[in-house]
Amino acid sequence: MSSDALASFVVEKIEDIKGRDIETLNMQGKAEFADYMVVCSGNSNRHVKSVAQAVVVECRAQGVEPLGVEGNDIGEWSLVDLGSVVVHIMTDEMRDRYQLEQLWS
Repeated sequence: MSSDALASFVVEKIEDIKGRDIETLNMQGKAEFADYMVVCSGNSNRHVKSVAQAVVVECRAQGVEPLGVEGNDIGEWSLVDLGSVVVHIMTDEMRDRYQLEQLWS
């Protein structure tokens, strides 16, 4: 699956599980670790974990094996590394603290 298609697929799956404030950042030319970064918010720690798990399950169903999942134990934030697409799911508090969109824009 191309990077563009994977980023779109991930956004669609996040929308399906009611992730909020979804932003897709084009990282090409800004970073070497990924082509896209998808950032979204969850309503609670439990919701953050659920969104991350849904992304992992849906990607695996499409034959895309995540390279890693971090931070899902506590649920304030979770990172799903899909290689060319990195997904950050955060509570509103963590998103306000780290402001990834501003850091990478």
